[in-house]
Amino acid sequence: MGPEGPQVPPASAHHREGVRTAGGEPGSPGSTGNRWLTASASCSSPPIVFPGLTSTSWCSSGSQVMATPGGRSEPPQLPEYSCSYVVSRPVYTELALQQQQERRLQERKTLRERLVKSCSCSRKRALGVLKILLPILDWLPKYRVKEWLLSDIISGVSTGLVGTLQGMAYALLASVPVGYGLYSAFFPILTYFIFGTSRHISVGPFPVVSLMVGSVVLSMAPDERFLVSDSNGTALNATVVDTTARDAERVLIASTLTLLVGIIQLIFGALQIGFIVRYLADPLIGGFTTAAAFQVLVSQLKIVLNVSTKNYNGVLSIIYTLIEIFQNIGETNLADFIAALLTIIVCMAVKELNDRFKHKIPIPIPIEVIVTIVATGISYGADLEKKYNAGIVKSIPRGFLPPTLPPVSLFSDMLAASFSIAVVAYAIAVSVGKVYATKHDYTIDGNQEFIAFGISNIFSGFFSCFVATTALSRTAVQESTGGKTQVAGIISAGIVMVAIVALGKLLEPLQKSVLAAVVIANLKGMFMQVCDVPRLWRQNKTDSVIWVFTCVMSIILGLDLGLLAGLIFGLLTVVLRVQFPSWNSLGSITSTDIYKSTKIYKNIVEPEGVKILRFSSPIFYGNVDGFKKCIKSTVGFDAIRVYNKRLKALRRIQKLIKKGQLRATKNGVISDAGSTNNAFEPDEDIEEPEELDIPTKEIEIRVDWNSELPVKVNVPKVPIHSLVLDCGAISFLDVVGVKSLRMVVKEFQRIDVNVYFALLQDHVIEKMERCGFFDDNIRKDTFFLTVHDAILYLQNQVKSRESQDSLLETINLIQDCKDPLELMEKELADEELDVQDEAMRRLAS
Repeated sequence: MGPEGPQVPPASAHHREGVRTAGGEPGSPGSTGNRWLTASASCSSPPIVFPGLTSTSWCSSGSQVMATPGGRSEPPQLPEYSCSYVVSRPVYTELALQQQQERRLQERKTLRERLVKSCSCSRKRALGVLKILLPILDWLPKYRVKEWLLSDIISGVSTGLVGTLQGMAYALLASVPVGYGLYSAFFPILTYFIFGTSRHISVGPFPVVSLMVGSVVLSMAPDERFLVSDSNGTALNATVVDTTARDAERVLIASTLTLLVGIIQLIFGALQIGFIVRYLADPLIGGFTTAAAFQVLVSQLKIVLNVSTKNYNGVLSIIYTLIEIFQNIGETNLADFIAALLTIIVCMAVKELNDRFKHKIPIPIPIEVIVTIVATGISYGADLEKKYNAGIVKSIPRGFLPPTLPPVSLFSDMLAASFSIAVVAYAIAVSVGKVYATKHDYTIDGNQEFIAFGISNIFSGFFSCFVATTALSRTAVQESTGGKTQVAGIISAGIVMVAIVALGKLLEPLQKSVLAAVVIANLKGMFMQVCDVPRLWRQNKTDSVIWVFTCVMSIILGLDLGLLAGLIFGLLTVVLRVQFPSWNSLGSITSTDIYKSTKIYKNIVEPEGVKILRFSSPIFYGNVDGFKKCIKSTVGFDAIRVYNKRLKALRRIQKLIKKGQLRATKNGVISDAGSTNNAFEPDEDIEEPEELDIPTKEIEIRVDWNSELPVKVNVPKVPIHSLVLDCGAISFLDVVGVKSLRMVVKEFQRIDVNVYFALLQDHVIEKMERCGFFDDNIRKDTFFLTVHDAILYLQNQVKSRESQDSLLETINLIQDCKDPLELMEKELADEELDVQDEAMRRLAS
């Protein structure tokens, strides 16, 4: 037996009747002293004793590991699982602990004091705020020119070449002329360089976001709005699309949308609600981006085949597009198709080589750039546009356009879509940024990223750009080629600027199908996310269902509605998991203070007359009914039904005694000879509503309900005397939850079952106090620090009761002024009343 710790003065009545227990078994009761929670084992040397606690640990070999205050324990020679420990301490209730342990004073500042502190300013604080808003002031002075500059230059050139081609290609997804993709690959980098916190992401167009922008552009500026009469046509009433006016309108809509998205992102960042991205779970993002990749593939398929289709948008638009593509597949331009097919094959093959030999190749092969140069030369030399009617870029603006203010009058028409685009663009950028921040051991500020991308998109909106975020492939190139900071991003912007100013004319013969093929080749990573579904199904079926649901809805409903549907579905699964949480009936491992589920583990012992329930969820208005069902399943009966049945039995006994059909003799309660004994009629109705409204104070008889009753009423047996609730997983309670807990305690107290609580957190107890949970019948001394504390207390109570003389309980008949209870008729003699009193005592036993 391990040595006892120092005696702790009892803090409640419970502590004044203590018992010392060893190994989790109840010990002998004592009239004085404290109850102790003790785990013991053989040990060659005495343990170190701390005030109020005795603790020792040793390995199975017998070598002891001593713990010293403020010092380190000597590491054991054997694995950790072979070690043991002994603890001797009092059994604590929450009330006892609060009386013995002084709590820290929680200083609550007034609103005025908090405002004064928030608005106060000092030089140091102002500099810190300035560095948060302008991260460049923090990292640029620390820039290591000799170590990092060469790597950033190489990385910037490689990323700039890839960004130039991707900017042009993703412009097709945004339904704007390809030249404006170059602007979108240039301007956002300039502002992110100043305001961004990620050192490695490459800012610019991304396929998913570009496609979402394109869906808004097509819905607001469809081809049908720009039909004009064909003056060169021979057919009457022939119309053609005014592509010049259409493209100008679409650029205007895209830039307006970019400005609005930037404003929304800036507001989100200023309000410090970067946490919103946490609701976009990884399965949801995976399903959404996979559906977006499928949408991108379909949208680029018509460019690869060079077939004309209507611009569908909204629900089932992808299905309608596929149907029309296959209807017009006979009009496929073979020159465009062959060029695109070769581009896809070559790009995917070289990308696979880059991935497999990335440790041997210092710089990834820029296959998109090489393929584009080759394709441009072939298209120019073979004159594919005139000979084979191939679709080419035709014209790319040379130089920069002057900044213009987009028409804010269009905001109302695109407000809903802009919210989803703002959140998706931010989520993609932050998720990619966090991956590389973790890899290179630094952190990014989510709220500052909102501000950075907001300012970037606002700035870009004035220069005819579409929404920017980051692209996975471009960022991978920037990081893998040695990029250290956003200096590489600025250099890549310089490469794009060279293409805008000087190389635009050279790229005009390039086929659009080649750009579409470059887009499709970069979708491989997104399509490979489908392989995550079987793994998710094995790990968590709910997450796999979220993935599939979001993917299917995004394909059917479109990206904006699909994202909303996936988000709502994901939140619904969280609500359902909280509303229908897991629960377990617990038992103890013999001679330990460890309590595990009786359904999962064998040889688990449930304390006699006690049920232990662990409820693994907060208790709030949405799951209080489920909580009550868990209690009913654990104890095996319904406390309300038991109480109503007992009232019914008492009522029937009362009536039969008043009618004289039950009579008390020395042998017990018997029926009169020759009379019909209605007392033993079967209980046909399980519940009798007319008798459930009996006031509790009308008649109150204490009976041993587990013994044979003199009436045949189906009263459920109650095999327990206590219920212990393990509340360690309850993180919060609302008002309805507190009220429901109080009702549960009252319902069980009415049938002589006490309810005890264990492992409640302090803030939950404070919430219960504020909601008026405690009264004369529900006290804090029923709240224990651990489940084992509660069980030891109950075992001590049982031992104390068994040590006392067993007296028969007397049936107390409480008379009501409106309906007095007469035991027998007035002519009974006083001696016969004494006989009945004796019989009632036997009944109660």
